[in-house]
Amino acid sequence: LSYCKSRVFRCFSTFCFASVSTYCCFHTRMFLFIRGLGKNFSVTLNDDANVTDLMKKIEHVENVKPQSQSLIFQGHILHESLEGNLYDNGVRDLSTINLCLRLCGGKVHGSLARAGKVRGQTPKVEKKEKKKQKTGRAKRRMQYTRRFINAVSFPPGRRRGPNSNQAK
Repeated sequence: LSYCKSRVFRCFSTFCFASVSTYCCFHTRMFLFIRGLGKNFSVTLNDDANVTDLMKKIEHVENVKPQSQSLIFQGHILHESLEGNLYDNGVRDLSTINLCLRLCGGKVHGSLARAGKVRGQTPKVEKKEKKKQKTGRAKRRMQYTRRFINAVSFPPGRRRGPNSNQAK
């Protein structure tokens, strides 16, 4: 065990119990909480560690490759290409970082990039010639035969419509 400047708080190898105003002169370590993938865990890094070091540490603990990691801190994504260390980018001791998995690909269905292109892809279908509809007396005669002559025996229960697909 080593002592801090105030010699009141003890300093351990992974976490310094010194108060916020007291700076540990023996350790310059950062203790971070990682939330993600169904469980929470903690990592310990040096103060001069960058995002790549954090991703390697998470890979060691969680077996998630750095290429598929997406780290979010206070609503901002921590990229590997960020200049400087974690402390310079706002990450402090005892901070919580969210770990998400990156999703491959992008929008396909419903994408605005495909707007207006569906019409050109659908094959053109020729219109069929339709039979001329009956009008007047011939139409009334057809309705009469459908309603009264062909449908004499009604099944018990409620009557079905002409477009019903229920089994007869």
